[in-house]
Amino acid sequence: MDKLNKIKEKAIKDHVPIIMDDTLNVIKEYFKDKKINRILEIGTAVGYSAICFSSFLNENGRIDTIERVPEMIEEAKKNISSLKKEDLIKIYEGDAVDILPTLNEKYDMVFIDAAKTKYPFFLEQSLRLLKIDGVIFADNILYKGYVMSDYNKHKQRTAVNHLREYIKLTTQDERLNTEILEVGDGLAITTFK
Repeated sequence: MDKLNKIKEKAIKDHVPIIMDDTLNVIKEYFKDKKINRILEIGTAVGYSAICFSSFLNENGRIDTIERVPEMIEEAKKNISSLKKEDLIKIYEGDAVDILPTLNEKYDMVFIDAAKTKYPFFLEQSLRLLKIDGVIFADNILYKGYVMSDYNKHKQRTAVNHLREYIKLTTQDERLNTEILEVGDGLAITTFK
């Protein structure tokens, strides 16, 4: 088994949420005919998705990824290093809420897969950092189907409300085109018109 599959298998075994195959395939399809320079990922986990996304990059391309959980950061560093991707992937260690406002790069792609309650804030920052022809992918946007149902259990209510707000913000903003796909746990794809 190759190293990337080993990382994926270990993440699944350890119940670490990583990008699902069908979601990854949609994103791969999106970039199949073009290479890009800069990717921002909000939520590194063990580095699996960043490593997968590195295949979309131009020769001088880079990925900036943000993670706040120390154990995840250590595992991600180990995984990125085992595949010799340290020159392509930079991990920002800390809370995305604190880190995003300090970034001033322009990104071709933003991948949001972190705290569901922060998705509206992540959107605001992503739009600020996105190139005019860039794309934002928000993973788990349907959150086990709860977002589109009458689901109202207290435990998930805050996350569900914030994901609904994200969908509203991206579908009602005149500047944006948003498509929501029922792949994985739901994927919102947002571009500027």
